Amino acid sequence: LMKRFYSSSVSEDLGCRRGEFSRKHYGSVELLISSDADGAIQRAGRFRVENGSSGENTNYTPGTWHRTDVHLENPEYHTRWYFKYFLGKVHQNYIGTDAEKNPFFLSVVLSDQNNQRIPQYHSILWRKTGTQKICLPYSPTKTLSVKSILSAMSLDKFEKSPREIFHPEIQKVGSYFFGLVGSVNFKFGVLYAKDGQLTDDEMFSNETGSENFQRFLHLLGDTITLKGWSGYRGGLDTKNDTTGTCSIYTVFQGHEIMFHVSTMLPYSRENKQQVERKRHIGNDIVTIIFQEGEESSPAFKPSMIRSHFTHIFALVRYNKQNDSYRLKIFSEESVPLFGPPLPSPPVFTNHQEFRDFVLVKLINGEKATLETPTFSQKRQRTLDMLIRSLYQDIMPDLHKVNNMLNRRSFSDVLPESPKSTRKKEEARQAEFVRLGQALKLKTAVKGDTTANLATTSFCKKEPWESQSFCSNFPHEVVCADSWGQSLLVSTDAGILLIDDGQPSVQVFDKTLQIKQMNVLEALDLLIARTDKGKDSRLLVFRLSAVQKDIETKQIIRSKYDCRENKLERTKGCHLYAINTHHGSELRIVVAIRNKLLLVTKKYNPHNTLASNSLLSSPESPVEEFQYIREICLSDPPVVMTLVDGPTGDSDNMICVAYRHQFDLVNESTGESYRLHHVETNRVSVVVLL
Repeated sequence: LMKRFYSSSVSEDLGCRRGEFSRKHYGSVELLISSDADGAIQRAGRFRVENGSSGENTNYTPGTWHRTDVHLENPEYHTRWYFKYFLGKVHQNYIGTDAEKNPFFLSVVLSDQNNQRIPQYHSILWRKTGTQKICLPYSPTKTLSVKSILSAMSLDKFEKSPREIFHPEIQKVGSYFFGLVGSVNFKFGVLYAKDGQLTDDEMFSNETGSENFQRFLHLLGDTITLKGWSGYRGGLDTKNDTTGTCSIYTVFQGHEIMFHVSTMLPYSRENKQQVERKRHIGNDIVTIIFQEGEESSPAFKPSMIRSHFTHIFALVRYNKQNDSYRLKIFSEESVPLFGPPLPSPPVFTNHQEFRDFVLVKLINGEKATLETPTFSQKRQRTLDMLIRSLYQDIMPDLHKVNNMLNRRSFSDVLPESPKSTRKKEEARQAEFVRLGQALKLKTAVKGDTTANLATTSFCKKEPWESQSFCSNFPHEVVCADSWGQSLLVSTDAGILLIDDGQPSVQVFDKTLQIKQMNVLEALDLLIARTDKGKDSRLLVFRLSAVQKDIETKQIIRSKYDCRENKLERTKGCHLYAINTHHGSELRIVVAIRNKLLLVTKKYNPHNTLASNSLLSSPESPVEEFQYIREICLSDPPVVMTLVDGPTGDSDNMICVAYRHQFDLVNESTGESYRLHHVETNRVSVVVLL
């Protein structure tokens, strides 16, 4: 099965909508004309006007719309592949020319970063027309060639066959290319307009905004001090206060957004045109116009703003009588249709829903604008120039290289190569990863990172910071593991499922005393160790079965309901450990006094949480586990962890901690290697990470 992702127009599904539906939900195209303060005619060109209906509806009754309609189009996990899958990881890069003598650049990586943790080839093809992305299945018995990947991307004929680039610095090129394919973070203009103001000079000259405007800014985001600001700055000065002292900032669905607010940018009494303010807001693709006044007052038109760069205006009006906001969108004619469509009428009384709607609309609008000829042609020219320059610089050097590396297939190891060559390749890969990780960190620090590295709160937490689920938990906690957004906790009162702000749910009663557990969502498994001396056991459950019991509230399981979930040979166990990377095989080492049992479970795609709702499987997964071997130790272990070998074939290890020492034990042979020893009189508690 082949899974493909191709980059395409931002809103192909919307672009095909025409006729009455299109006019009603996405507006009609109008030639907008207005006059300036001197009466001169101003032409802004043709704009698409969205106001929630084909006719002007001025009543402030909330519009009808569905919350599920509001979603980001062309999400970043489709467009930011290079950062997520490639940068800082060992991968291969190729350059060549197609039959029309146009150079191309290809990156390929073997990764298991997906929901099922199944190894796949992720490939990105850069050409002057843009990028193509594809996922191909991995088979350990069948090698994959460069030409087969290019063929899957409809590139079959070459003027010159692709050649591999080995230098780690090539990641800088890939990192730069990935920055050309779209925005990760956004900067939006916010312009305050008093009632009756009809020119941009008047609007940009407002020193302060009204109370309603301040309330709107507070809704959009948080006020931050620019000096010393370390997040995304959107072109504002964070060192010398030359662009103001404060601004409005927020993080929305992983995207950092900086607002260029007209009343917060520097004001000049001498400069009536307020060039400094126009320099920022006039160069934003999207601008919000907050207009005071009644509906009968002269309305804003794009022709009032002299900017060749701004393609989308969002007109916001506040109605104090029923505490609601009205939204109207002006989009330059060449901008593809983008969602969500405005409700009819476009009136919002729920302020939080209005904020979410506006931010999604503006982000989608900027992404759509990048597909217009103004931006796409410039991007194509830049990509074409960069790839041609790269080709001219690199190809002469590649022709000089003639070693076994040039003839290899997609693989991280070279078993057929001489030992000296293999050592050189291992050193190159180490340097490749080091440089890539440094680039990744630099990208994150600059604020150009992807959605999954930005938090959804203003006060961003570091990944290692703790999250409080309950401040006054009434039970003694024995062990716990996360399950989705919840926490599965073993206590003296039984096993509880805790969610932030929700009452806890009893999953098992207190007759089942669990001392150790692992929730493996990708494998639909709950592994738990009960501790009752000689009656201790290792239990395995299907998460889907446990979830079903919780949802239907049919049963709170006791230890007597778990007889079918006991793994054989594990009676009397006092400890277990699992491998952390279990994409193709789950390995469990169970300690029974000074004896270790190795148990494995082969990955079965039918046993995921999603598929169990469709396919019937035995409620207990015990039969899917198999006993492999037994290893004898000198003493009972205190702590264990599994160490995956480079190949996974006879080189997996178990790191075992005793009271006085650490040993490394080979899973296949049982051979033990001393790592560290502590004198008896210096013994302290051993913790193994």
